[in-house]
Amino acid sequence: MKILFNTLLVILLLIAIRPASYAQNQEVDERLRQVLKKFPEADLNKDGKLEREELEQYKKMRQGSRGGKRNDASSEITPTHQEVKYGKHEKQAFDIWLAKPTDGKKTPLVIYIHGGGFRGGDKKRVSAAWVKSYLDQGISFASMNYRLSDVGPYPMMMNDAARGLQYIRSKAGEWNLDSKRIACFGGSAGAGISLWLAFHDDLADEKSKDPIARQSTRIVAAATLSGQATYDLRTFRQWFEVPNLKPHPAMAAFYGLRDQEDWESERVLKLMEDASAITHLDKDDVPVFMTYGKGDSPVD
Repeated sequence: MKILFNTLLVILLLIAIRPASYAQNQEVDERLRQVLKKFPEADLNKDGKLEREELEQYKKMRQGSRGGKRNDASSEITPTHQEVKYGKHEKQAFDIWLAKPTDGKKTPLVIYIHGGGFRGGDKKRVSAAWVKSYLDQGISFASMNYRLSDVGPYPMMMNDAARGLQYIRSKAGEWNLDSKRIACFGGSAGAGISLWLAFHDDLADEKSKDPIARQSTRIVAAATLSGQATYDLRTFRQWFEVPNLKPHPAMAAFYGLRDQEDWESERVLKLMEDASAITHLDKDDVPVFMTYGKGDSPVD
């Protein structure tokens, strides 16, 4: 117990660090590597590298387990509707907390989409403080799951989130939601999905016999934490002038890289372009708010 307490104390100190220089960035990165050696399970997205956001989330999970409680919002604030299925797979589900309407008006909605490199994460890890903050402002809140890359490649994840959004819209009348005021936010992979929804053309199929498929997938805004505007390896190499920059470990499964297939195959190149939110950006798209927890550092 003493060792665990001391390690958690180190974690708390690490989270408090805000590097102001390259040297400090290197020092923090080294400390993160040392913590990862002791607690490999802290690498929540399983990419082999520990980020401060993961460390903070892991700390909260450990604190929750020590208190004998689940570390998720639903353990503190009961969702109005829990494990609502929008598809047949177990991951095609969301929780939703409906705010109390004021003056008989319909409530706007914020949808949280979790991160995890498209291969981990869960809607249950959403912060109870976030949920409460929105509910206190009369804004309903949903936390969305989607199928991960162990099930299939892009565009499955984005299409799942879009379908979940459409399902919620189909319930707007029943749940007293303002279907024209829906925004999305998330971190890492959830940020990428939120941006993709913000910039992509509407996926509604007005001629479909399925009433859910006829619903719009457009949102009014998106917010991101540590989000990527592109998942195109060529773009990263060009932006940072590093022609041999390696792809992120999570991207092979995200694109369903086949045996003997390389990153220059026509199939993968098309997927990389289409998966990147910036590809779909035009002047008529909605505003976004993007934040990052790390300072600038050289790319090699």
